[in-house]
Amino acid sequence: MQMLRTIFVLGAVAAGCFAQQWEFGAGAGGSLPINVPVTAPGGSATAGFQDGVAIGAYLGQNLYSHVSGEIHYGFMVSDLCVKSGGSEATFSGQSHVLHYDVLLHTGSRTARQQAFVSIGGGMRIFRGTGTESAYQPLSQYAYLTKTQELKPMGDVGVGVKVALSAKLLFRAEVRDYITPFPTQVVTPAANASFGGNILHDFVPMVSLIFGL
Repeated sequence: MQMLRTIFVLGAVAAGCFAQQWEFGAGAGGSLPINVPVTAPGGSATAGFQDGVAIGAYLGQNLYSHVSGEIHYGFMVSDLCVKSGGSEATFSGQSHVLHYDVLLHTGSRTARQQAFVSIGGGMRIFRGTGTESAYQPLSQYAYLTKTQELKPMGDVGVGVKVALSAKLLFRAEVRDYITPFPTQVVTPAANASFGGNILHDFVPMVSLIFGL
């Protein structure tokens, strides 16, 4: 959370309006990961992460009339999981993301409304934070571990910004965080194989934006 506090301090040093060059935003939303299939002798399952919550903050610069750049930090609480039929094994987990995005948006930065698309990249740290035990249900498919793993990340998104006043805006967006699947945190069992090696995590979020 140190990175989040640092960005917040940077954003709180001044107030401005939508037309100004810099802006700071903070918001909350959800984490909706797409889990991968798992096959093992005698059955199949899915492995990955449960739906969770997400919070984030960013510092952005309006570079040109229709182009902006932003640095983002996000924190997500999303438990590790393995599911097969009506059975499910879970393990507490969380992750941190840090990325830089380029935004292409409609209208000038003085417009009351802006729609935008974004593309960028950075890194994501996955962490299993639960308490390990000698027996884990569904361990014939995958192990949920108390470890952490750093992965490169790409992201794409779409959204809209609406001016509420000269100094305050509302922002709604959805992003797809794309990483190699963290197989040290969610590890396939010895006789099991994952049916995919990419994790897609769809993150809808609403934010308030302050001009700097």
